Parts: sequence; C-alpha cells; structure tokens
Amino acid sequence: MNEHCLTELQKKLLDMLAWFDMFCRENDLSYYALGGTLLGAVRHQGFIPWDDDIDVGMPREDYIKLEKLMKNKKYGDYILETQNSSNVDFCYPYTKLYDTSTTLIENYHQPLVRGVFLDIFPLDGLGNDYNDGVNWFKKIYKKNALFLTRVAAIRKNRATYKNIAVILSRMIPNFIIDNVNLRKEIDKMCQKYSLKESAYGGNLLGNWGEREITPVEIISEPVEYQFENIKIYGFKDYDAYLTQIYGDWRKLPPKEKQVTHHDFVKLYLNDSYLN
Repeated sequence: MNEHCLTELQKKLLDMLAWFDMFCRENDLSYYALGGTLLGAVRHQGFIPWDDDIDVGMPREDYIKLEKLMKNKKYGDYILETQNSSNVDFCYPYTKLYDTSTTLIENYHQPLVRGVFLDIFPLDGLGNDYNDGVNWFKKIYKKNALFLTRVAAIRKNRATYKNIAVILSRMIPNFIIDNVNLRKEIDKMCQKYSLKESAYGGNLLGNWGEREITPVEIISEPVEYQFENIKIYGFKDYDAYLTQIYGDWRKLPPKEKQVTHHDFVKLYLNDSYLN
C-alpha cells in the first residue's frame, strides 16, 4: 500500500473511531483501545505511521449491548457484523464495524467483500486461577486456529506447513464442521468466565496468544488518550499492558518491519460494496 493510500485509509479509520467513541459515550458503553491502537495513542498520539487498522475491546456486557443496539440497523454509513452473522463468508469470531461507503476485499479462501472496518473484540475473563485460565485459553486458541485454517487463503509468503494445514482443513466438508457454527462455538467458549468475577482475562481472540492474558486490574480502568485530533479510551495501566504484549514498546521496530500487515486484495475508499 503506497503512502498516499495509507494516509487516506487512516482518515477513514479515524472518522470511524470518532463515530464509535461518540456512540459509546452516548449509550454508556465502555471500550478500550487495544494493541497497536493503544500503542499508537501512547507513543505517537495517533496512528503508528505504518498502521492500517483500529482495534478496540469491550467488556463482554458492553459488547453484547452494542450488538443489540446496532442489530439490523444502519447508522449513516456504518453497520455492525458480528460472530452471530448468518453470512457464510464472514471470517471472524468477533465483531466488525463496517463503512458501507467504501469497498475492501480481503484475501480469504472465499474473498471477503465488505468495507473499511474497525475491529471490536470482546474482553472476557479466565477465572481466578492463572494455570486453569491458560489451559482454557489454549482450548479456545486451538478452536480458533481450526477456524482460521478453514477460511484462510493459500499464500506464497506463508510457511509451507501452514499452507498444508489450510489445504487439509478445507478437505473436511461443511456438514462435518460448519464454519458459521464454529465461530459461534468459539464465541461461546470465550464466555465461560465472567470478566467481573475473574482475576485474569483479556482479549482471548487477539493476535498475541498468551500475552493477551493479564490480571484484570490492568485492563479494568479507562482513561482518555489523545489520538490524532480526538480523545479515545484506553487502559490506565498502559505500560503494564503494552510491555506484556510488545516488550520494549517504546523502541521503534527496525525499518524493514515498519510495514502494514493486512492482506487486502482491493481497496476503494469512494465506492460502496453495497452497490
């Protein structure tokens, strides 16, 4: 993605984030910037310069309320699609906010044609015993890995064994493993423990595996952060969270790793995928 296109994409994402923040404040919903979005807020007061997405997390109760508020509704250009979607091409066990004025095609086994998106993850508990929580998380992780192999595209830059896993997983017919039911099952597994009643928890569907699991007090108090020209919410103890995820988060990665990570087939910022 060239620099101009990335800049224009970030403008769209910032508009989405501003709307989402306003919607949450108006409806008394809690959310937190996650991962690179919080890192960007703390280290850059906005986007990490090469970042092409926005990640937020919501405590499960608020996550469910958001789905109920937006179900089958369109707010301006924005709609919500969740893990409960009946669309067989939807490739996520979590929620996406889509900008319907745009078109973004993602590279999956069945290309996913939607719009520019904001990722919304549920924040769930893992109980009060760390080891038991990790063991349950591993079961969720394995189930999610199975789901990902069933929807993923074959990619040249991926390790051979991973492409083989994708091919083998696809050979299992849908009447044995139904992808829609599988993502709903993953979501149900994530809800086993209440976040409020747990000592440990986090984003159980995040990219960082066990590093996503933290003491709940680290991720329980929201504070405002500057993000470009708006204010957004993130964890108060940002240092503990970011250190667990990234290690030395204050240090920029080497130049060759300052690249976008999504596999977009096509991106049209002024054409709706609904047309």
